[in-house]
Amino acid sequence: MKTRNVKRRLTLHFTYQMLLLFVFVLLMIFTIVLVFIQLLVNEDMKQRFPFGSLDVIIMETDVTEQKAVVPKRWVDQLAEQHYWLQVVNSQGNVIYEANTPEDVPQVYTTGELLVIQQTKRYGPYEVMMSLDDSVPNMALFMLGYVNDRSVEVQSIYAKYARDGVLREEAAEQLNEELAKSRHTLQIIDSNGQVQQSVGMPMERERYAPLELITMEKMKGNFPTVVSVHADRETNTFWVLHQSKRGGYVKQPFMKEVIILASFIGGAILIATLAFSIYHGYRYGRPLLLFIDWFARLGRGQYEETLSAKDQRRVYRKNGKLRRKYKLYKEVIDGFREMTLRLHTAEQDRIRLEKTREEWMTGISHDLRTPLSSIQGYGHLLESGQYNFTEEELKEMGGTIRDKSDYMIDLIQDFSLAFQLKNKQVPFEVKPVELQEFVRRIVLNYVNDMTMEGTAFQYENEDESTPIRVLANAKWFARMLDNVIINAVKHNPEGTEITVSVGVSGGHAILSVRDDGMGMDEETLMNLFERYYRGTNTEEKSGAGLGMSIAKSIVLAHNGTIEAASEAGRGTTIAISLPLLLESPSG
Repeated sequence: MKTRNVKRRLTLHFTYQMLLLFVFVLLMIFTIVLVFIQLLVNEDMKQRFPFGSLDVIIMETDVTEQKAVVPKRWVDQLAEQHYWLQVVNSQGNVIYEANTPEDVPQVYTTGELLVIQQTKRYGPYEVMMSLDDSVPNMALFMLGYVNDRSVEVQSIYAKYARDGVLREEAAEQLNEELAKSRHTLQIIDSNGQVQQSVGMPMERERYAPLELITMEKMKGNFPTVVSVHADRETNTFWVLHQSKRGGYVKQPFMKEVIILASFIGGAILIATLAFSIYHGYRYGRPLLLFIDWFARLGRGQYEETLSAKDQRRVYRKNGKLRRKYKLYKEVIDGFREMTLRLHTAEQDRIRLEKTREEWMTGISHDLRTPLSSIQGYGHLLESGQYNFTEEELKEMGGTIRDKSDYMIDLIQDFSLAFQLKNKQVPFEVKPVELQEFVRRIVLNYVNDMTMEGTAFQYENEDESTPIRVLANAKWFARMLDNVIINAVKHNPEGTEITVSVGVSGGHAILSVRDDGMGMDEETLMNLFERYYRGTNTEEKSGAGLGMSIAKSIVLAHNGTIEAASEAGRGTTIAISLPLLLESPSG
């Protein structure tokens, strides 16, 4: 659950950051596309100015039945180039005009509009027309201008022509006039070959078939404006190259959209950068904290979860996590728990190592004492210096046998403890009537002449109902012997040991309590640990495995074992085993 919460928060944080980046990229692509379209539109209008401009003016004009709003930049450029503009509604009324001469009407009849459409002229004006039918209020846009260039070339022809060519006596005068105005006049034949050229020098001797038409239609691509007059009688053509009096000025097509998109994109970029820096700081600082934490764990500094500086950095004074570390709450809690467990494990390891050393010392002492006796008797017998009586030899043999049996018991306990730990002991259980089984074991101790210094009592809390459990008789008896012998060994003579059997909460309860010396807290805490021997290292105190073996046997019976003790007030060992509620069939 904790891991899922961290994943969800991390996913959320990085998702909206990537979403902002995605939106920013889309806006930038959109802006680049708009700028590219603007460049294409401007280039097209430059080549076809003023013809191409009319379509863009229509696109950017808001039209209603009685009104039209044209962007001011178009009005200024048309005025600069000496063009006039009218917008006519479906009734023939002019609802918008700019730079319109006085001789242009304010209302058009059907016939007038048809004539203008056919002739492309109105009086002295050449007129371009385009119908905007993309809006509910249909409107006609009319762009007009005086083609004085055409008038000028016709005037030159009328004044200086003879038989389709330039009169020789007028050539010098016309050359000076055209040079002053930086114009050039070329007279060509039907094949495009230049026959005469006056005015500004021009390195052109022949025109290709489509060249003049291209110059006329795509004025924006050439340095001069071309006007042509044809003399049909002589089949010659007078071509006047006039310097441009002005040209198309690039228009900020969709300027508002581009500015808005750029502004939003820039704002998203700034926000994304801010988020990235914030996230880098937010995610980086905890990672550095975890790296330092790992380093301390690597050095074995388990007791110091966080340094004092890190503690102030991560937690507020009230003990709560600071906001930038809340994202990693589960991780920090996991680190603290892991550090605590490592610290506990380290303390257990140190304690176990210490206990093991003490146990090895005790085992060495326990083995050295009987071995010293055996070795001493062996030297005496080997020396042949003494003549022992038969009674003395029997006594020496008995001592050697007792010491040997004691050492064998130690080794068997040691082996058994590890076999139980690794579950290598055969363990077959059968139904056992607990009251009778325990009573017989206690009776053996009562009749044991070596136990005269200890009083034994047996209590059956419920004699009317048999208490049955599944147990291995051999190992269960070994477990109970270990518990009882432990009480005998570690208490003075005169101690009373009471063994009782009862039932509680669906479990059979077997308790062994004494009124002896009791145990201190450390001994009680380590009672069932392997190797623990308390402070008694006298001979026959055991290897410190008796209670550990008892616990392993209880666990193998799916039971529990607990100890309660207080110094000077005795000890109680309580063993709980599952009841066998039904007798097995057959």
